[in-house]
Amino acid sequence: MSLPLRWGVVAVAAIAAMALPPAVVIMRAQASPRTVPPPETADFGAQEPSPQARRLGGWIARTRDNRGVDFIIVDKKRAEIHVFDAQARLRASSPVLLGSTPGDDTIPGIGQRPLAAIHAHERTTPAGRFVAEPGRNLRDEDVLWVSYADALSMHPVLTTNPDERRLERLATPTPDDNRVSYGCINIPTEFFHSTMRPLLGSRPIVYILPETRSLDEVFAMRPGRLA
Repeated sequence: MSLPLRWGVVAVAAIAAMALPPAVVIMRAQASPRTVPPPETADFGAQEPSPQARRLGGWIARTRDNRGVDFIIVDKKRAEIHVFDAQARLRASSPVLLGSTPGDDTIPGIGQRPLAAIHAHERTTPAGRFVAEPGRNLRDEDVLWVSYADALSMHPVLTTNPDERRLERLATPTPDDNRVSYGCINIPTEFFHSTMRPLLGSRPIVYILPETRSLDEVFAMRPGRLA
């Protein structure tokens, strides 16, 4: 090809390129992460909880008061424990033993007193919301401290005093004989190892239901907030 003809072809190609529209780059919008709404109520599975436990569980689920961690509801009137995962789904339930005296408050400084100095009317399991922590007690046993300052914990059922018949009390179908401890929550040994022990690596929220006061009063809620 001659030199003039070659430059002519190049010029035509350049003009054609300038006449073409610019390339269009299509950007796909990034999908925003889905926000999973909180459940409307706690999932108790096949369990039939008390209206009080169901009401509180629903409030915890809707408001995410458990702050994304496992949580526990202790129903003192029924002497039951319900253990939930972080999504408010029931893991397991069990009967428990509680403080021998009904009541929703604890005595200031009771955690520093020896058991022999705790009077019968002071042996309550207090109501409220607690951030639990794992630890060991004076018997060098694994426990879940509900309130270390008040020496309030969850631990396998104690059987050191046969006269208290703690295993027999757990086995009866009624909660009427489940009040026997100094305040701690005694849990069947098998249940503690299968369900509670995995929680020892975390700090679950423990909700202990009241028996002499209202839910709204104990959990600092205005009337209707837990509905």
